[in-house]
Amino acid sequence: MTVPDLRTVGTELGTALGMLGPVRLDDLGDEPPDALVGVDPSRWAQLVAATCGPHRDAVAAAVANGRAFLAADDGLRGRVPVRIEWKGPHRPPGYDLLPADLRVDHVYLVSCKYSSKLLVNAAPAHLFDRGLQDRSDAAAADWYELVAPDELEALYRAVRAVVDPSLPASSAELTRADRDRIAAACARRWPEPLRAPARRFAETVATRTAERWRAALRSLHQRELVLWRMLRLSESPYFVLGAGAGGSMRLRIGTPWDWRQQFELLAFDVDAETSEQPRVAWRARVAERRGHGEHVVRGHVEVRWSHGRFCGMPEAKVYLDTPHASVPGYFPLEEPRQAVLAVAPPGDVAPPGTDGGADSRLGPSTV
Repeated sequence: MTVPDLRTVGTELGTALGMLGPVRLDDLGDEPPDALVGVDPSRWAQLVAATCGPHRDAVAAAVANGRAFLAADDGLRGRVPVRIEWKGPHRPPGYDLLPADLRVDHVYLVSCKYSSKLLVNAAPAHLFDRGLQDRSDAAAADWYELVAPDELEALYRAVRAVVDPSLPASSAELTRADRDRIAAACARRWPEPLRAPARRFAETVATRTAERWRAALRSLHQRELVLWRMLRLSESPYFVLGAGAGGSMRLRIGTPWDWRQQFELLAFDVDAETSEQPRVAWRARVAERRGHGEHVVRGHVEVRWSHGRFCGMPEAKVYLDTPHASVPGYFPLEEPRQAVLAVAPPGDVAPPGTDGGADSRLGPSTV
């Protein structure tokens, strides 16, 4: 079980609270609302703690996103939900196709994404060889050993000479303690004497990975499927509520069916990039079916050790470089076309449309 950090708990639960109406962050109480399911006392205490420190503004923004979803025509249309389930830190029982953090009234799936461009974190073979299509039961191979075994060993020899000549002569003989020592010595950035060999290694891995990925993408249809999977388009629509570099981010994520009705993939290209980290850039050129507009969606994949230099299996992290709101298939939530009345939640005796009733629930936030 993963342990979410304070900011993650605060933004996800803050988003849920915003859907329930006005919220005062200074008066949350000792227990979560009855409508909020899957939140134990320790997680609720984390939310309260997040409102009292440097994450307060992030929680307030999350509450505002929840209120916007409550009002949106594509969202709840003013109907206060009866049940909001928080996914929390549990692992899904199978392959998690939808990146949902909240499930609202068993229907609406919501992903809370704050200041993150990460789309997918996968085993390299799962992305580059199998196009994110299926998961193999076989033990994952070390991608670096698969595509650049000689260059990996050359990098290790350079690391050994700089970090500790008493390390084993071969990387295959490294113990966990040896790997931890290398990871600590090379954390964040390679030491200056290792930057040149690290760059040579990274460029080789990136070049061979790009070649292998291109070879696996034999048709435009296969490229389209990979693009959909990287963008997390699924058979069911869901919503992203969060924030990016430009402010709040409120999106409805369409399905491949929605995508095909409005867009056509013209090209999908991959190229190795020069960096001290193995990195492959991807670019999709997309045309609008109605009209003559074109869109270019850019991103990159970083292939990196999962737990520090020479620690853990390499993983492929897929990042989106294009702003989310500019991606075909990501539809911004629009303001409601007309005023909506929220259904009074259980325990609120004032019926909708009366003084002090639920129509005031969509007024100025009390955050």
